Amino acid sequence: MELLSIGALVVFWASSLGILQTYLFYPALLRVFTSDRPPVQSPSEWPSTTLVIAAYNEEDVIEEKIENSLELDYPDDKFDIVVFSDASSDRTDELVKGYADEGVELMRIEGRVGKTECQNQVTSRLDSDFIVYSDANSMYEPDAIKRLIARFSDGVGCVVGELRYSDDSDVEGESLYWRYEQAIKKLEARFHSLVTGNGSIYAVRRSSYVPLSPGGISDFAEPLAVVSNGERIDYADDAVAWERTGESVESEMSRRIRIVTRCWNTVTEFTELLNPLRYPKFAFQFISHKILRWLSPLLLGTAFLANAVLLLLDANPIYTLSFVVQVLFYFSAVLGWVSERYDVAIPGPVHVTYYFIVSNVGMVLGLWKFLKGQNIVTWETADRTG
Repeated sequence: MELLSIGALVVFWASSLGILQTYLFYPALLRVFTSDRPPVQSPSEWPSTTLVIAAYNEEDVIEEKIENSLELDYPDDKFDIVVFSDASSDRTDELVKGYADEGVELMRIEGRVGKTECQNQVTSRLDSDFIVYSDANSMYEPDAIKRLIARFSDGVGCVVGELRYSDDSDVEGESLYWRYEQAIKKLEARFHSLVTGNGSIYAVRRSSYVPLSPGGISDFAEPLAVVSNGERIDYADDAVAWERTGESVESEMSRRIRIVTRCWNTVTEFTELLNPLRYPKFAFQFISHKILRWLSPLLLGTAFLANAVLLLLDANPIYTLSFVVQVLFYFSAVLGWVSERYDVAIPGPVHVTYYFIVSNVGMVLGLWKFLKGQNIVTWETADRTG
C-alpha cells in the first residue's frame, strides 16, 4: 500500500508539473528572463520578395486573396505573387489564370503531393531574396509584407507574422488560444527564438531555405531546419494576417489531429534540437512549448488517475481540493458540449474549457496516429459556405 501511495504521489506531481510547465511556468520564466529588443528599422532599399500562396480547391476565397495580395504595400518591381495549386479539381486554377495580366503566376503541381512538397518545388524555381508563405484564406494587412521583411536581421533566417481571428469567429476557445499563443511568441522572440512558424504568414530568407521531406509540416519543419543551421526565428507581431476560425469545435479538432500527427513526424527529423547541451535555449523552449504541450492530454489523464488513488489512500485536503478542481473543470467542459450540441446559451468560459478538452483529444489522437506509423500529408479545404 505504501509503495502504491509513493508511486501515485510521484505520478501526480510529475504530471502536474509537466502541465504547469507548458501552460504557466514556461511563459512566466520567459517573462523573467527576456530583454527588450532593439527598434525595427526599415531597409534603405526593399529586397526582392515573392508571396507564395498555397491553394487546393480554394475557388471560394482565391479571388479575394489575390485582390488582397495585389493591394499590399510593397514596391511593384520587387514583388511577385505565385499561387501553387496542389492538383486542385475545382475552378481555382481557372480563377488564378484570370489574374495573369496583373502578374500573378500559377504553378500547378500534379499528383496531389501535399503542401510541403508543393512548397519545395515552387521555392526551387524562385530567385527572390525573400519568400513569404501564405494560405489562401489568410487576408493580409496592407503593410504586412514590409513588416515581415523589416524584421530580418543578422542571424535571423525566418520571420513569423501574427495571425488574428475576425470578431465574428465561431469558435471562442480557438480565438482565446491564439491570443495566449501570441503572447508566448512575443516573449520567445525577446528570449531567443520562436519554436514554430505559422502557415498563414511567415517569411524565409531564400538563402536559408532548406528543402523538406514531404511528410513534414512545412511551417513547423522549415523554421526548425533554419534553427538547426544556426539561425533564429523572429516574430513580427505587427505583420498581421486575418482568418476566421473553423465553423465548429469539431472541425478544429480534425485540424488539430492533422497538425499534431504531422508535427510528431517532423520532430523525428530534428531530434538534435532537443539536446540542451547543443541547443541550451532552444531545447528548453522546444520541450516546454511543444513536446509537453502535445503530451498534455496524457499528463492530464495520469494526474487525474493518480489524484484519485491518492484521495482513496490519504484524505489530505490538498488532494481533495485538486481532485474537486479537476472534476469541476471537466464538468464545465461537458456543459460546453451541451451548449455546442443543443445550441444552449451558457456563459463563455465553459466554451473555453470545452475547446481545451476537444483540442487535447485531437492531440492524443494525433499522437496515436504517429505511434501507429501514420501521417497526413495532404489537406482538405474547409467548408466555408453558410
